[in-house]
This record gives sequence, C-alpha cells and structure tokens, in this order.
Amino acid sequence: MDPRYPIGKMEMPREITPAKRQQAIESIAGTPKKLREAVRGLNDSQLDTPYRDRGWTVRQVLHHVPDSHMNAYIRLKLALTEESPTIKAYDEASWAKLRDASGPIEASQILLDRLHERWDLLWRTLKQEDFSRKLVHPEHGERTIDWLLFVYEWHGRHHTAHITELRKQKGW
Repeated sequence: MDPRYPIGKMEMPREITPAKRQQAIESIAGTPKKLREAVRGLNDSQLDTPYRDRGWTVRQVLHHVPDSHMNAYIRLKLALTEESPTIKAYDEASWAKLRDASGPIEASQILLDRLHERWDLLWRTLKQEDFSRKLVHPEHGERTIDWLLFVYEWHGRHHTAHITELRKQKGW
C-alpha cells in the first residue's frame, strides 16, 4: 500500500446516480465525527508524528482538512451562483507550514463541525441539474459540481485513513 493514498487515488464513479450522490453527501456530513474519532486520545507527541516519511504530521492533517473544505465550500457556492467561474487554487503545502497548522486541534475540529453543518445543508438543497454546473480549476480544467462532491467525499476519507493507518502501524 502506498502510504500517500491509503484508500487509493481519487476516481470519479463511472456512473453517477442520485443514490451515489446521496452516499457521498452522507460521507461528507460524517467527516468531522470520523476525524474526531481518528484522533481521540492522541497526545501531543502522537499528533506531531508524520503519517509517513516526509509527510505531514497528524496535527497538520487535522488542520488541513478544514482549510481544504472551506475552499471547497466557497468553490461550490461560486459554481452555484456564477457561470463557469474560475476558482482559485492554493498552495496547501505552504498553508500546512503556517503557525496555525501547528496549534491546538480543537479550534480546527470545531471549525470543521460548523463548516460541515452549513455545507451539508447546501448539498442537500441541490437539484439534479445543479450537479452538472461547471467550474474551472486552474490545474484541472473544466469540472462540474459532481466532481467537487466526489473529490471532497474522497478527501475526508483519505485524510482520516492517514491517521487511522498510522495508529494501526504504531499500535496506538
């Protein structure tokens, strides 16, 4: 197993159905709880352990997820309110080096909880035709809201697995 991708690389479903969308929305809604469970009981030394060689620490991963999902939430709102907006990319590796990514995790856990409450509400209000609305990612080109949904559903599981796999490996 490649420790960078403990659940594999993100792949779009071959066929997108309302049921698959609903499953993805449910998964996104559950991400904050799953991340909390993944780090429950870890001490500062464990939180400051990289999940792989030259990888981020558990703490950095935990701070990264709300950073990333805030960007995704804004991207979704732009795609819903503008015609094919070009969204902003950001240097997530540089963000992970900022001082706030080395602080206590509770603020990021609360931020993720509240963000996902809003995000979940928005996802559940979308109409079938909304999922085909376009956005342009500077690195990935033209995409749809369906792409956002499945990327960020994978993203939450992906980073949760970084932590849970490290815990298994270390016997925590």
